[in-house]
Order: sequence, then structure tokens, then C-alpha cells
Amino acid sequence: MSEKQNINDVVIIGSGPAGYTAGIYLGRAGIKPVLISGLLEPGGSLMKTGIVENYPGFHDGIAGPDLMDKMEAQAKKFSTDIIPDDVVEVDLKSDIKKITLSSGESILAKSVIIATGAKYRHLGIASEEEFAGRGVSYCATCDGFFFSGKQVAVVGGGDTAVGEAIYLSSICSRVTVIHRRDQLRATKTLANRAKAIENIEFIWDSKVSKIEGDDSGVTKLQLENVHGSEKRSLDCAGVFIAIGHTPSTSIFENQIDMDSSGYIIVNDKGTQTSCKGVFAAGDCVDGKYRQAVIAAASGAKAALDADEHLQNKKGEK
Repeated sequence: MSEKQNINDVVIIGSGPAGYTAGIYLGRAGIKPVLISGLLEPGGSLMKTGIVENYPGFHDGIAGPDLMDKMEAQAKKFSTDIIPDDVVEVDLKSDIKKITLSSGESILAKSVIIATGAKYRHLGIASEEEFAGRGVSYCATCDGFFFSGKQVAVVGGGDTAVGEAIYLSSICSRVTVIHRRDQLRATKTLANRAKAIENIEFIWDSKVSKIEGDDSGVTKLQLENVHGSEKRSLDCAGVFIAIGHTPSTSIFENQIDMDSSGYIIVNDKGTQTSCKGVFAAGDCVDGKYRQAVIAAASGAKAALDADEHLQNKKGEK
């Protein structure tokens, strides 16, 4: 295993709005950060998002991948060294942090910013994996085109699920939203918009117990009422699962403090984790809002906190 001899001031683990913004801020401060973007999903979940209408500065909206491309280009402009690799191991408790990549290379740093985001949560039933890529999807903007004119279902009741349903309603003949509760958790504006669309229907107090299909893919769902034994079938060609996210933080277990859901705990006034010199930002910290603008803002905070940490270390010498 090779190891870089130089010690970087800051290494950012993860891309997306938080990681790229941290790179921009640090670069403008005269620090040349290293950003490990990941191999499979550089740019984070917005790379699978269609039009983003609520990010300031884009009054006509902007496609998620385009927004991430712009952030990446801006980070590079300010001397952020972006490495397309995955982190497989970390040692954050030492004064000098060590980050090991899948390539076998290890990178040393005086401080680290974690911006690893969160991944789609699964239903956890066997048939979900069986039909993955054959009618089971976690991204309407990625896969909706394949179900043009067909009947589909969306599982979930939050902003993501309702947004997926609205998007699919313009492509599919019918969209059925399946939710475990008797009302949506989505914001009132979004919920009212979905309820006003004629080809969006709702099935309340229900969960998916089984996904059925054949060699061509999904054909129907088996549903159960969460309050009783009532069961029903729903014919559909695809099911879009939008029941939340799981933070991508497992690699940091036993290194920094996390809550019971795996979200990284930071101090009340900033982005400092339980490990000195390690900061966290974006969806790996925020299990509530999960908004690009908030992730970007927390990335800026993490950069400022990391810069302050470095300045304090210089003052100690």
C-alpha cells in the first residue's frame, strides 16, 4: 500500500452540494482541499433528480446533474483536487487523520469534512430485490420514461414520494400513492398539488407486502392494511419506492458519535463532530430537511469551521 508523504490541510469525503460547497469555500480561503467524490455516484443524490425549482438563482429551474456539474466546476476553479475513488477505511481519532481509498492509496490530513450524504431506504421484502431494475425503482426522473402510458405506484407519503407522483403523472396513465398513514407527510402546498391531479390516486393506511411479476417485470402489488387483516391487489407495471433515506455513514462507526439512525452528531453551534478536527455537513447530518440549499449552507459552515481549526492549530505552535 502506497501512502502520500504530504499531509493535506483538509480532505473532504463525499461530493454533492455539501462537499462541493466546502471545496469552494476552502479553495477561496487559500486552502487546496482534496475531495474524494466516490466512484458510483459522484455528485450525490441530485445526480438522479430532474428539475430543481427551489435552488436560489435559477428562476426557471435547473436539472440536478447540471447543478452538480456547475458546483464541481466551481470547486475545481478554486483548486479543489477531486479524486474519483471510494473511501474504504478511516482513522479519524489521531491528530493526523488517515483516509484509505479502494485503490489502496492512503491520504493524510490535518482535518476532515464528512459529506457522504444518504442513500435510498428499501422496503426490506424479498420480492423488492427480485424485481430491482425490472419494475422496482427509487428514482422517478431516472426511470419514469420506461413506464410511459402505464399504471405505476409510489410508496411513501413525504415530499419525495409526492414529488415523484407528480412527476410520474405527466408520463403514466395512472399513479397510485400508497402510504402507511391516513394523510400525507408532505408539505401542504405539494400535497394539495398532487390531490388536484386527476390521474393520481391514494391508498391510505397500507403497506406493500409483496411485489409480483413475470419475466417482463412487475405486474402487481399485494397490499395489507396496517390496522387490520384487510388485503388487496393493485395492478401496476412499476413501483417507485420513496420512503426516506439511510445516511451513508457506516464506515465511520466507532470513529465518531452518531445517533440511533446513523446520522452524525455535530455540536449545536457548528459542524464539529465528537472527533477533534473532523466536521460533518449535508444529508449525513440532516435527517429532517434533506434540501440542496441547506446541504450547501452546511458545507460552507464546515469549511469555515475547518479553516478555523487549522488557524488555531497554527496558533498553538
